[in-house]
Amino acid sequence: MDEVLTQEQGDLSELTVLKERFATTVLKAVEGIDCPTIVVGKESIVDVCHVLKSEFCFEQMIDLCGVDMSEHPKHAEGTPRFEIVYHLLSVTQNKRLRVKVLVNEREMVDSVTEVWSTANWFEREAFDMYGVIFNHHPDLRRLLTDYGFEGHPLRKDFPLTGHAEMFFDETQWRCVYKPNKLENRVLIPKTWPGVDRG
Repeated sequence: MDEVLTQEQGDLSELTVLKERFATTVLKAVEGIDCPTIVVGKESIVDVCHVLKSEFCFEQMIDLCGVDMSEHPKHAEGTPRFEIVYHLLSVTQNKRLRVKVLVNEREMVDSVTEVWSTANWFEREAFDMYGVIFNHHPDLRRLLTDYGFEGHPLRKDFPLTGHAEMFFDETQWRCVYKPNKLENRVLIPKTWPGVDRG
């Protein structure tokens, strides 16, 4: 985890400034195919984001997403399972930046809603889909799944069919859950009409 900030390609001037100011928490920086990427320690994500917005003019956070690295071929045993990825845009300088934070299950990441208000729903989506908890979030609730939903659908260990199926019961006039039961499908070879396969 204590990798030294590297300058592989291009001009990473703002990243070198970040390394000086957050020497122990900027773990890695590389020039990616589309934009520079930095990996930051989770304890300083809010401070780094404040600096990126106020001093480097990244006015917008255009996306925040989670990545479950548990089945990735390059994922090493003992390294954090999840990546939280922040995509930032500077309209005034026409630049983009990707910031990553690495976390394990049940570890909390501080919310960046105080820096960019758009983070609110993005963080709720990452919580809903991956189970990552954002500390100090103003309203951390599920966003895409139902309130009684169990599990986090984008985790690699979540079953493809889910744990339960939901349907609307006309007699009870509400949504009802029942355990998911799938029957084995019997595949029948396709035949074309009028073709003698004899």
